[in-house]
Amino acid sequence: MPARRRPRQRPEAFTIASYVGVVAFGLICLIPFWMVIAGSLTDESVLAQRGYSFWPSPFSLDAYQTIFAGSRVWLSYGATLFITVVGTTIAVASTSGIAWVIARGLPWVSRPLAVFAYIPMLFTGGLVPMYILITQILQLRDSWFAVILPLVIAPFLVFVQVSFFRGTPPEILDAARIDGAGELRTFFHVVLPLSKPVIAVVALFYAVTFWNEWFHALLFISDPNKYPLQLVLQNLITSVANAADLGTTISAPVYQMRLAMTVITIGPILAAYPFAQRYFVKGLTLGASKG
Repeated sequence: MPARRRPRQRPEAFTIASYVGVVAFGLICLIPFWMVIAGSLTDESVLAQRGYSFWPSPFSLDAYQTIFAGSRVWLSYGATLFITVVGTTIAVASTSGIAWVIARGLPWVSRPLAVFAYIPMLFTGGLVPMYILITQILQLRDSWFAVILPLVIAPFLVFVQVSFFRGTPPEILDAARIDGAGELRTFFHVVLPLSKPVIAVVALFYAVTFWNEWFHALLFISDPNKYPLQLVLQNLITSVANAADLGTTISAPVYQMRLAMTVITIGPILAAYPFAQRYFVKGLTLGASKG
């Protein structure tokens, strides 16, 4: 006797309304990005007269041609990539190590280190001591590490990882110790592979921070060839834009070029979000399966 097919369940009205609401909200969030892209592709004369529009009419690539005609943008892209990749690597390694020591609850070490990591969440030494430290003591003026080192440790992300590490099943750690694994081997071969979701989230936070950083570069870097991308954009927005800002002699379309620089700046970091999305979801739902 053939099995009866179950009748198809009709989606509830609330489910349909939820999907429609989420899609509508997503489209509303995308409107500003689209208007920036459309503005960067609109002719300068029309953009100056009419302002933003949903469709680039007349279509123009003058801003992108001006930006990429000089060498400044390529140099700033290299600077930003170096700061982001090296800074994120150092920051994730440092944050993970500190968080693991705090989570272990070791006597005479974990509590002082936790206090040491917590104090910067309340107050900092100030701008002047940091400037003296970077320029006079560490001698890092005109160095990309002057941008990286002040942002290496984010106390909030340290305690995010501490909370995750404390949820590691003790049975797994005990099994590793029984098999003869030491503290470092347990951390690198057992704990870190289980911590990919939180490491990915922390790495994305650090990458966005380093990618968007311009203030420390403004303080410590005076060589225009070492400017990161965000500082070039900041100078372009706050000053009268001209071709010299980008290292080219072509006359620059001011408004169109500012929008084009915004697109070039935010594009790569937006492309990184889809790759980390599954780790965000896993990190949010991981605690729900325990207990």
